[in-house]
Amino acid sequence: MRGADPEIVAIWIKGWTTARETAPPVPDHGGFRVDVGWPQQKARYVFAALSPAIGELARAINEPWIFLKACAPPDAMQAMLPSQWIIQRPGHMMTCAGPMAGDSALPGGYVFDVTKGAISGVRAFDPAGNEATIGRVVVVDGFAIYDRIETRPEHRGRGLARAVMMKLEAIGREKGAVRGVLVATPDGRALYEGLGWELHSPYTTAVIPEV
Repeated sequence: MRGADPEIVAIWIKGWTTARETAPPVPDHGGFRVDVGWPQQKARYVFAALSPAIGELARAINEPWIFLKACAPPDAMQAMLPSQWIIQRPGHMMTCAGPMAGDSALPGGYVFDVTKGAISGVRAFDPAGNEATIGRVVVVDGFAIYDRIETRPEHRGRGLARAVMMKLEAIGREKGAVRGVLVATPDGRALYEGLGWELHSPYTTAVIPEV
């Protein structure tokens, strides 16, 4: 079954591990394995498309918090898995081929805090000094990989995430990025489409939850 461009997936997972400061990805079963090392995410396997290897791994893994992730629809992936595996909230791998549509202006009283480096971060604070929105970007092979774009519930609907994305894009372009890639939640997909992003592939996650 057709999935995502394998090169884009390889770039994205390299960027994700950099942004999250985990172990780097290693080739495994035709995809990538990341030894994440978090209490509720021991490891993750990432595939650009469905393959028999996903079913083989699912039958061999019996412990919780090892994630299988594939650029494929949820129902197609579910059909490959034993019953103890649970499909998580759907995701969307998205790409952006050019400059995003928008600007980085913040609502009145909000201010940016910008950190530049191998992992660059942008935060927006409200007039009282409370953190309202965060985001990170790393650059890999000409791609800006955006991660952890989050707005606290009480600050949503004010254009903060859009402003943070525009600020992150400017940083990425300073570092040579000409395209973008990220994995969005269903809510995030609407934001990114409004900025000019396009759906590249569905992105499905499965895990054995802890009893």
